[in-house]
Amino acid sequence: MSVGELAGLLVAVFWAVLVTLLAVVLVRLSRVLKEAAVLVSAVTEQAVPLLTEAGAAVRSANEQLDRVDEITANVQDAAANAKALSSTAAATLGGPLMKVAAFSYGVRKAVAKQQGALPNVPLQAGERDELARLIRAEVRAATAPRNGLLSRVRRAVRG
Repeated sequence: MSVGELAGLLVAVFWAVLVTLLAVVLVRLSRVLKEAAVLVSAVTEQAVPLLTEAGAAVRSANEQLDRVDEITANVQDAAANAKALSSTAAATLGGPLMKVAAFSYGVRKAVAKQQGALPNVPLQAGERDELARLIRAEVRAATAPRNGLLSRVRRAVRG
């Protein structure tokens, strides 16, 4: 055998080994691709229903959020109405109730003074007179409007 024939034989053996290795690699690659195709089809079969359910869940959540928004708006309206009502009631009834309370306090103290049974009144006559003067001033200040119900009651009581 000549050197050329030996070199040709080596190249032929090298190509045969290379083709065999490439065939093995291609066979394994085809198996991997088949498994990947099976995996992709399985994921697709499971993903489509999941996406459908996710879309339904998102739609349901949006409906619930719309309801919550309506409820929140109604609660805000109710709170604003309650605040307006309470401020109106305080403005309408607060002043007269304070005046009635001050007047009744003064009347109770005056009646107790006339009956001689004031529990926390100082014993000296000068201090009693000063306390009575302060109470009268408080009652007058609390019942300042002259055309109101309290002034008519006071005038009727005085005679």
